[in-house]
Amino acid sequence: MEIPKIYSIKKTDKETLRKWLYLMILGRAIDDKAPNYLKQAIGWSYHAPYAGHDGIQLAVGQHFEKNKDHIFLYYRELLTAMSCGITAEEIILNGISKSTDPSSGGRHMSNHFAKPEWNIHSTSSSTGNHALHAVGVARAIKYYGEKAVAISGQGESSVSEGYVYEAFNGADKEELPVIFVIQDNGYGISVPKKDQTANRKVANNFTGFKNTRIIHCNGKDVFDSMNAMAEAKRYALEESKPVLLQANCVRMHSHSNSDDHLLYRNELERNYVMEYDPLAKFERLLLRYDRLTEEEILEIQKAAKAELKEAHKAAMSAPDPSPESIYNFVLPEPYISEKYPDGLHKEQGEKKKLITGLNETLKAEFSHNPDTFIWGQDMANKDKGGIFNVSKGLQQVFGKNRVFNAPIAEDFIVGTANGMSRYNDKIRIVVEGAEFADYFWPAMEQYVDTSHDYWRSNGKFSPNIVIRLASGGYIGGGMYHSQNIEGSLANIPGVRIVYPSFADDAAGLLRTAIRSRGLTMFMEPKALYQDPKAATVIPVDFEVPFGKARIRKEGSDLTLLTYGNTTHLSLEAANKLENEGFSVEVIDLRSLIPLDEETILKSVAKTNKVLIVHEDKVFGGFGGELSALITEKAFSLLDAPIKRIGSPFTPVGFSRILERAILPNADRIYTGAKELLEY
Repeated sequence: MEIPKIYSIKKTDKETLRKWLYLMILGRAIDDKAPNYLKQAIGWSYHAPYAGHDGIQLAVGQHFEKNKDHIFLYYRELLTAMSCGITAEEIILNGISKSTDPSSGGRHMSNHFAKPEWNIHSTSSSTGNHALHAVGVARAIKYYGEKAVAISGQGESSVSEGYVYEAFNGADKEELPVIFVIQDNGYGISVPKKDQTANRKVANNFTGFKNTRIIHCNGKDVFDSMNAMAEAKRYALEESKPVLLQANCVRMHSHSNSDDHLLYRNELERNYVMEYDPLAKFERLLLRYDRLTEEEILEIQKAAKAELKEAHKAAMSAPDPSPESIYNFVLPEPYISEKYPDGLHKEQGEKKKLITGLNETLKAEFSHNPDTFIWGQDMANKDKGGIFNVSKGLQQVFGKNRVFNAPIAEDFIVGTANGMSRYNDKIRIVVEGAEFADYFWPAMEQYVDTSHDYWRSNGKFSPNIVIRLASGGYIGGGMYHSQNIEGSLANIPGVRIVYPSFADDAAGLLRTAIRSRGLTMFMEPKALYQDPKAATVIPVDFEVPFGKARIRKEGSDLTLLTYGNTTHLSLEAANKLENEGFSVEVIDLRSLIPLDEETILKSVAKTNKVLIVHEDKVFGGFGGELSALITEKAFSLLDAPIKRIGSPFTPVGFSRILERAILPNADRIYTGAKELLEY
């Protein structure tokens, strides 16, 4: 399809041409100056020069409408950032990691430009993963009926990543107004394009996508890029469908200041790319068609030089980040319960199962906040609601736009949740991160990214997401259906992790998680969904605060710390020991991060002996952190070594015989507790 020629050297007004040239000259001056900051030990230790991408980057920024469109820049998009409106001073503040850097306050890597208050979003260093975020925010744009687009900028090599394919596929399936701008300079660091893709033009790998428009342009040429970007935006807006805009560029320098292209590019190639300098070409065009004179170009160069000088001076005098600030914005403040400050209640009545508590709480919260959404695998097909039917009936009540299926692509599920939550802070998203916790690993790339979004953006963006995972064993599920993963997740800051054992706590923690800002990992012991022993009375408005453990049984001889499935096994063992004259205090942690240290240490001070029980492997399990905490803060109170009971260092087998040999049971807990009590 022919691209309409809106822009040309003859038709574009002179003031616009002056503005474009000024941006290009100023951007290139910063691009060239950036390595000097590193040489002078001032900063900018990572810089990926954009020279050779000038046309497309200028065009993308000129078509971005701040506070309406949403854009995700990659690390080479210095000129795009400036074309979007970010100033030279702000670019340098980012480069030399000052506390007033609008992107991250010095927290994120240099050359990662953002201004979240304008919808220029913070992106991570995981190559191209923000393509999923662009899809998520485009989903929100479409749902709320706004005439806007999401834009994802990236290099051609990022398209080799599986999650980028997931983004393209999802945008096509949902028919979303998102523009993926692929800036093709022929190299992924030193890896040539021929080693990355079968097609010479990587966008042509996706010609089979039904709803996606593919546009090619010369990314070195200002006017071809402007026309291509104008058409891409028109199509995305009018058709509400995605566009792959591939811009052919050159990389005039090394990949970054930690790379040396002399090691893999010969002199002929290096000279070739320098000859195709887009800035020099643009200046020649302006002179050839008498749009600007040499004197006018010199004036623009002089003005750009003066602005750069002032920007440098201002940025150098800006404050550095303070060491004390590292603890700011790890997690947002949670929702605080006024009625249930300790997460306890005395309500009488009918007991409900854990699965019922979760289901009814989801329905209540979807009614409470109409900007609540849920998706996942097997989420909504006729009468089904998730693999275990936890969300059964939600789609029938709240509709297909708020409750829907996702592809079998865990990274897509979490990544688009991240993106959609960027649209508005009032949005709350619940996802089934995988059908079983064991299948969550493909989403870890997005999980890690999302975990530090709040910190990385210096508090400007909070991903308000609850990830639900059906966890643990005791169902005869075997590998990928019976493992526990909380021990592996616990050392990643920026995420709350909760693991209830009873129906009321499951309901109360879910309500708090959904109403809170920030990311919560909600682990559900699937063996207890329908188990009568986990059934309780559930107040209709029950709320359980994060970081508040629950004493399930008071005692004076031994503290038993547990959560999830093993809470019930621990209570069984404790009751058996009580019949023998021993007093065991059973503490259901409920919340792993944050952790109720006060309740734990108070109990240790009373009993002087500690048994830690969890379903996960002892080696590397969360119990090791509990043990270390008590050893550091209450060692003098202990009358015996801390003992841990959990699974051996093996996977959980499928055979019921093997599962019984691996997972903790009440007898093993009883024996371990008895040994400690008699120590």
